[in-house]
Amino acid sequence: MLIAHVLRDKGSDVFTLMADATLEAACAELHAKRVGALVVLDGDAALYGVLSERDLVREVARRGVAALTQTVGSAMTRDVITASPDETIDECLARMTDRRVRHLPVLQDGRLIGLVSIGDLVKHRIASVEAEAAAMQAYISAR
Repeated sequence: MLIAHVLRDKGSDVFTLMADATLEAACAELHAKRVGALVVLDGDAALYGVLSERDLVREVARRGVAALTQTVGSAMTRDVITASPDETIDECLARMTDRRVRHLPVLQDGRLIGLVSIGDLVKHRIASVEAEAAAMQAYISAR
């Protein structure tokens, strides 16, 4: 199954914020949207980084509550790995596991078109395996 299928099923809404927002504002946005990561945009609305819950925990552990006044740009992950809509779930899961990340922005022709989480991909992978098992069971039963 392709990432394009995952986006089709889950939707392509991406929650974003600018790099000059505070970590306090980012926490509020993560809570309000009930997500684990936000895509950070630059002044031209291009992908600049990703701010995850892990990034926030790291900064609060380092600086305490004073970290909440920092900018998102100072705490975000800059070396972002991305996916394209024509990649398979398995390819992306392997990369996410290797890099130990939970979220992949999806780009098409350099433009942000979605965000997938490891949970999104595992959900689709499980559904695919269950469908294959049901098809095999039906085939065996028909014989």
